[in-house]
Amino acid sequence: MGVSPLRAPKGATKKRNIVGRGRSSGNGKTSGRGSNGQNSRSGGGVRIGFEGGQMPIYRRVAARGFSNYPFKKEFVAVNVASLEKAFASGETVNLETLVKKGLIKKTETMVKLLGQGELKKKLTVSLAAVSVSAREKIEKAGGTVVETAPEVAEQ
Repeated sequence: MGVSPLRAPKGATKKRNIVGRGRSSGNGKTSGRGSNGQNSRSGGGVRIGFEGGQMPIYRRVAARGFSNYPFKKEFVAVNVASLEKAFASGETVNLETLVKKGLIKKTETMVKLLGQGELKKKLTVSLAAVSVSAREKIEKAGGTVVETAPEVAEQ
């Protein structure tokens, strides 16, 4: 067996700095800690968030109420105009066909169809959400709309 071809790139590994080994090392005498004070002592220092006795920011700022942020549902918007360009008359519009036509990414599961633009093709739309104006334009063109339950990935 020879030497392994796997190597860290040049400069990726550095020699550990050993302190307190004479003045010429650059970290002699006080070992880079300065002269005196709480932080120069072994075991010295203050806890995270300590502000010298001043009321710390995590206690000054009010932490009240409820945030819906972790539970919010984000929809990807697709307009009727892009359906007009990408789809032929009589086709079905759903997540799979939108991914095939390149209108959404494979990972996106929550799509809302919005009514910007014109639609003259008869389409069958099967999506999680469709705006009122988009629904009107699809039905006016002779198509149908079926709202499906969104496939939400639980975290």
